[in-house]
Amino acid sequence: MAAAPKALVITGNGTNCEREAAEACRLGGFSARIAHISELLSGEVTLDDHHFLNLTGGFLDGDDLGSAMVQANRLKYAKVHGSGERLAEQIDRFIERSRPILGVCNGFQLMVKMGLLPALDGSRVQSTTLTFNDSGRYEDRWVNMIVDAGSPCIFTKGMSVVTLPVRHGEGKFLVDDETVMDRMEDLHLIAVKYADRDGTGSTMEYPANPNGSMRSVAGICSPSGLLFGLMPHPEAYLHRINHPRWTREDLPEEGAGVAFFRNARQYADEAL
Repeated sequence: MAAAPKALVITGNGTNCEREAAEACRLGGFSARIAHISELLSGEVTLDDHHFLNLTGGFLDGDDLGSAMVQANRLKYAKVHGSGERLAEQIDRFIERSRPILGVCNGFQLMVKMGLLPALDGSRVQSTTLTFNDSGRYEDRWVNMIVDAGSPCIFTKGMSVVTLPVRHGEGKFLVDDETVMDRMEDLHLIAVKYADRDGTGSTMEYPANPNGSMRSVAGICSPSGLLFGLMPHPEAYLHRINHPRWTREDLPEEGAGVAFFRNARQYADEAL
C-alpha cells in the first residue's frame, strides 16, 4: 500500500486549532504533522515535502494590526535560514505543483491578506478583506452553509448544506470593488454561503449570517479550486458528540467536517 500523502499544519504566533486540524487530516486519510512556523523559517521543515497545507484558526499575533496581517507579511517576506529563499517561494512552488491549501477562520483571513484568495487572473494583490462583525462582538455559534454545486472547489464536492460552528470577531467578508464580487459569482468562487435555518437559501439575516458578510460569503476558493478559505470550522465537527444537539438528535457518528478533508485526500490520490 502506498504511503499516505502528507499534510502539514502550521502552528505558532497565536493559532489554537492545530490539534483538531491534524486529527481532521488523519481522519481524512493523510499523515499529519504539526509544525511551528519557526521550524519552517529554520529550514527544519519544508513545504516541498508535503501535499496538503493547513492554515488554522486562532488569533495570529493577537490580531494587533488586523486579523492575520502580521503573519501575512511574515510568510511573504521572511527568509528561510541558510537557504536565502523567502518562505513565500515555497508557497509559490506548492501552488505551482497543484497542491491544495485550506485556510480556516484566521487561516482564511491570512490567505486573503496574502492575496492567495481570490487570486483572480493569478493576481496576488489583496482585493478582499475580512473585518469586524456587524454585531460588534465575537460570535461563537453554529451556522448553516449552502454549497454552490457549480464551484470548482475540491473541498466541497458532493455537499449541499453543511452545519458547522463559527468562532470569530472579524469574519465579515468585504470588497471595495463590486466587480470583484460579480466575477467571483460568475466563476462560482463563492463556494459556500451562510444559509437560513432550513438550509434552503442564502441569507443576510443575523444570526444565520453571523457577521454581515457581503452576499452571504462564508468561504471562497481560487479559480483552480485548490485554495479554499472559510470562516466556519470543519475541524471542530469531526464526531457526533462535537455537535451541541448530539444527545437530542439522531446524528451520524462522523461529523460533517471530515468530508472536507476526505475530499482533499481524494484529490491527492487522483492528481498528485
